[in-house]
Amino acid sequence: MTARGDDPEPWAPVEHLPADAQRMGLNRLVPDGALLELAGSLDSSKRSHRVVAWVLLVVMVAPVLLTVVNILR
Repeated sequence: MTARGDDPEPWAPVEHLPADAQRMGLNRLVPDGALLELAGSLDSSKRSHRVVAWVLLVVMVAPVLLTVVNILR
């Protein structure tokens, strides 16, 4: 931000984090913030981005499903 705080610097990368995540202190330098940044930067009109979104979903849900299966056994 500039000294006045109204315009971002032109060289600063665009942040795709929601405002509430930024208020919690998340940014692209912490692991959870980096994951949110990646997910927020995906464009649903691009096929490769949709594939990445599905892979992220599987990676996030798989441990939960495996844990539930182990509990039910």
